[in-house]
Amino acid sequence: MKRTKRWIPWVLVLLWVVGSCSPGERYERKLARELQGGERYDSLFMGIYLGMNEKDFYTHCWELNREGLIRQGSLNMSVEYKTGDELKHPATMNFYPVFEDGKIVEMPVRFTYTGWAPWNKELSPEKLAENVRDWYEKVYGEGFITVKHPQHGTAFVKIDGNRRITIFHEPDLYAWAVFTDMKAARLMKDSLFNDTIIP
Repeated sequence: MKRTKRWIPWVLVLLWVVGSCSPGERYERKLARELQGGERYDSLFMGIYLGMNEKDFYTHCWELNREGLIRQGSLNMSVEYKTGDELKHPATMNFYPVFEDGKIVEMPVRFTYTGWAPWNKELSPEKLAENVRDWYEKVYGEGFITVKHPQHGTAFVKIDGNRRITIFHEPDLYAWAVFTDMKAARLMKDSLFNDTIIP
């Protein structure tokens, strides 16, 4: 009994230390742990994945377009998808990957609520970013960390193996979800959050 009581203060100190980690520190630890683990998580959405060949991406999108699931996005520079009941309100999703050596290494996805207007707070980009996070927690699992980013304010980040998902919003414009292969050579330096997280 006495032996157990001696350990209680140490356990409390350990819990305090773990609980006092800033979001930035939690992010850095999670990133290091996931990258060292060696597991790959390449799945994105609609059958598209990190590492997908450029030609395969275009062929796959052509098939999705033929089935009426997607169409050409804004200025014919992206792919457009109209969400159904995934979000609280109808929204448009535009995406186009970043290729390196002919393979997808990053996928920025831009979201807008169809009925958005500056005076409609329920359809604001801030709310949309939160709704995207809630949706993605159902698809990719829970575990998004809330961080403060100097350029984007509040951001939500989830790391599984090599795949990082970052969700943020632009004031009065869009919400974004960016899927990044953290093991891609071009992205070995953590360009989005290195030295920028505010604890």
